[in-house]
Amino acid sequence: MAYIKNLFDRNFLEYASYVIKDRAIPDLEDGLKPVQRRILHSLFEMDDGKFHKVATVSGHCAKYHPHGEQSINPALVVLANKELFIDRQGNFGNILTGDDAAAPRYIECRITQLAKEIFYNPKLTTWADSYDGRNREPVLFPAKIPVVLVMGVEGIAVGMSTKILPHNVVEVLEAEIACLSGKKFELFPDFPTGGYVDISEYEGGNGKVLVRAKLDTSDPKRILITELPFGSTTESIINSIDTAARNGRIKILGINDFTTDKVEIEIKLARGVYAQETVDALFAFTDCEQSISVNLLVIKNGLPVVMTVNEIIKHHAKQLVKILTKELELEKKELQDKLHLRTLERIFIEERIYKGIEKMKTVKGVQDAVIAGFKPYLKEVGPRKITDDDVEHLLRIPIRRISLYDINKARDEMTQINARIKEINAHLKNIVAYSISCLKGIIAKIKANEEIGFGARKTVVGVFEKIIAKEVVKRDVDLKYDMKSGYLGTNVSGAKIAEVSPYDRILAIRKNGMYTVMDLSEKSFIGAEAWFIGAANKDILAKTIFTIIYKDKDDGYPCIKRCVIEGWIINKDYFLVPDGAEVLHIDIRPKFTFTVHYKPKPRLKVLSENFKAQDYNVRGLKAGGIRLAAKEADKAEAK
Repeated sequence: MAYIKNLFDRNFLEYASYVIKDRAIPDLEDGLKPVQRRILHSLFEMDDGKFHKVATVSGHCAKYHPHGEQSINPALVVLANKELFIDRQGNFGNILTGDDAAAPRYIECRITQLAKEIFYNPKLTTWADSYDGRNREPVLFPAKIPVVLVMGVEGIAVGMSTKILPHNVVEVLEAEIACLSGKKFELFPDFPTGGYVDISEYEGGNGKVLVRAKLDTSDPKRILITELPFGSTTESIINSIDTAARNGRIKILGINDFTTDKVEIEIKLARGVYAQETVDALFAFTDCEQSISVNLLVIKNGLPVVMTVNEIIKHHAKQLVKILTKELELEKKELQDKLHLRTLERIFIEERIYKGIEKMKTVKGVQDAVIAGFKPYLKEVGPRKITDDDVEHLLRIPIRRISLYDINKARDEMTQINARIKEINAHLKNIVAYSISCLKGIIAKIKANEEIGFGARKTVVGVFEKIIAKEVVKRDVDLKYDMKSGYLGTNVSGAKIAEVSPYDRILAIRKNGMYTVMDLSEKSFIGAEAWFIGAANKDILAKTIFTIIYKDKDDGYPCIKRCVIEGWIINKDYFLVPDGAEVLHIDIRPKFTFTVHYKPKPRLKVLSENFKAQDYNVRGLKAGGIRLAAKEADKAEAK
């Protein structure tokens, strides 16, 4: 049993680790999930400037991704709809309406120049065997920008999940520039569907945001939805409005959807209902406003880590400096190698060193002759030694090239190489300034390419006024009470006693002094003797003074109790007066006069007496009443 338990524990941990690291959670370095990385790698390999069938790309990617085309195709469509790294051709669906993409055999794609500039550098990329060992795939791309913030991502793994909102690519790069410059920066989400976002509780990507649709209320009798809140589609918005209308939350005549490449949902309002008074109800009861909880979880150095937006910007600012330093050093080394070879070629041809090998009969003799020929020119060659590989390179120069060798052209090329090396050295000395100029160059290319469409912010950032559904909904539901049957509700044949909302709770006080708070229902039994029925609004009841005039059960003396009903448990019965007391009158007016009539008795001259309710203090619910007179009461009348 212990062996089996250990086996299950180990297998579960391996599975959980695999799902977290290799499927659901993006890596901080390049901001990609494994399937996205493999798709981009496939497009880099297939790139010839032309469009490729998505089905062909998926088949090529299947060499690297073990889960097949059923997981590759949807991931490719989502990645293409980000409009950053993949060019599209054909029907890739509609993020506004939620329509699906066409079949993979009908749509085409290719890698963008921006993706090449940000990701592609095979010489700096770490490679590993694919799942079947037949191919090599990138472990991580050396990404120059924080892709995880630009694209946004959502993923659910074993025991953890990530929800990262997309940000405007230009603002992300500008924040990175500010970070490199030692300046303060702020970064907030930006959504492709536009709309509004409340970032007051964003908390650096680990709190929540409120998103709203953009509404046009210029026409008082209709509302146009022109931009969607993030995570919604026109279909989900329309369904939520239909549901709210059926439940009586809003009153409309109909909905028309005219959405094409831009959102246009028309809401026609009912008679007597106007646009301005309906807006809050749309935000309260439909998907026109939604709350999104976010959790910025990424894989960092092989482990899942929760980070903030600012921490990611700072990390990538340092990463960009490292990547550019490696690129410059690599280019410098390649140029130095090229300069060394060009110098050897020039001397080899100009000084006719190749003439010294004509009499040599062995390979070693040839090599020694070449090296010996360079001895008078070692100062021109520089500090690097002439290796066997260098000699082999010189011996492979064809006769045609030697005969057509252009000395001036060779010297110009070497001058250009030296100038570039000098420029690289200057960049390495001022690597932060070079990094900033690199980011500015990417921003300029993005803004210049109108097809990408990510230059300008689409979502308006602000702080919303909190809308409480109970306050927005209209009190237009008729509450009825049938005194004969004792039933109370919205589907009762009795008299209308109040207009309430579906969110209201109902307070009912009976003649025996017992009160109950209940949910609004179609039909509830409260008894045939009810003194007071109304909405149990805590804010209103806290300011409402209930005056109860009752007759003591032992001696019949009249008493008064003034109190406020502040708290309750739903459907639980409470008593305002002592058990067995007879309630003579209940009133909610703060000031009024009432008359108590006494039962006639011998030698009783005063049979009635007037009192002012406001002369008596308000006491607690559990406190006893105050005696009004030492006479047996008959009835009480309020004026």
